[in-house]
Amino acid sequence: MIRRSRPGGRPEPPAARTAARRAAADRSGPAPLRLALSAPADAAGLTSEWHMVDGLRTHVRRTVRKDRPGPPVLLVHGLAVSHRYLTPLAAILADTHPVYAPDLPGFGLSGRPSRVYDAQQHSDHLAALLAAYRLPPVCVLGHSFGAEIAAALAVRHPEAVRAVVLAGPTSDPGARSRRAQAGRWLVDSTREALWQVPILLRDVVDARPWRVWATLSHSVRNRIEDDLTRIDVPALVIAGARDPLVPAAWRTRVAELVPGAGTVSVPGAAHNVATTAPRQVAETVRALLAMNIPTS
Repeated sequence: MIRRSRPGGRPEPPAARTAARRAAADRSGPAPLRLALSAPADAAGLTSEWHMVDGLRTHVRRTVRKDRPGPPVLLVHGLAVSHRYLTPLAAILADTHPVYAPDLPGFGLSGRPSRVYDAQQHSDHLAALLAAYRLPPVCVLGHSFGAEIAAALAVRHPEAVRAVVLAGPTSDPGARSRRAQAGRWLVDSTREALWQVPILLRDVVDARPWRVWATLSHSVRNRIEDDLTRIDVPALVIAGARDPLVPAAWRTRVAELVPGAGTVSVPGAAHNVATTAPRQVAETVRALLAMNIPTS
C-alpha cells in the first residue's frame, strides 16, 4: 500500500487522511463549480462589473447588495487563478458583508497589460480600484500570492485597510525558488478536491502560462517578511492543516512577524483553503472583525 507523505518524506498520519476524506465529501459536487464559473452572469447574490483603473479594464465580482452590516471585504486571488475559485467564499460572506473579488491585471476577465505585475504593483492597482469604489477601509483577505499582495496593500496604502487575513501565505523561505514551489504545488494537487480542476484550467488559459510563470518569479523574489513586520491592523493567518506550500513552521513564523496576529489551521484542507473550506474561513473573518473592529 502506498502512503502519502508530507514534505520531508514523513508519512501522513491515518487520522489526517480520514479528516481529509470527510472534508472533501463536505465540499465536493457540482454546485461550487457552477458558481465559480458563472461570471459574468449573476449568481448567488454576486454580479460582475468592470472599471477602468490606470487605463486597464478591471473585472470585479461583487455582491449585488451593498447594504450589509459588516465592513467591506476584498478578496485577492493567487498567481495562477482568478476570482472564480474565491466565489464560494464570497457567496457565504455576502450574507453579512459587501464583498469585492477583483481579477488582478492579466488574470480572469480583466485586461492584460504587456508587463507582469509584482506584488507591490498589484497592491497599487487594488488601492486605485478601492478609491474608484469610494469604499471605507476594507478587510483584505489574500490567498497564496494574494496574501503577498494583501500585505503590500496594508503597508503601502494603510488608509485603505482595516484588517488583514493571510490565507495560505507564500512563499516559505525554505522553498523560495520556482522549482521548489512547483514541487510543493504538485504535492498539493494530490490533496485538493478534483472539482477545482476545470476552474484552474480555465484560469491558466485566461492568464496564459507565461504570465503564471513570470508571476511565480516575482513571488519567489518577494520578501514578504519585510511587509509582515509593518502591518499595523488586526491580522489573522489561516491555512489548511495539509497545505504543503505553507507548512506549520512557516505559518507560525508569519504570525510571529505580524504584530498581534492570530493563527488558524483548518483540518483536512490543503492549500486552497479559501475554496474548499469557505465556511470555516468566513467564520474566522467574521470573528476577527467582530473582535477587533466596530462595524458602526
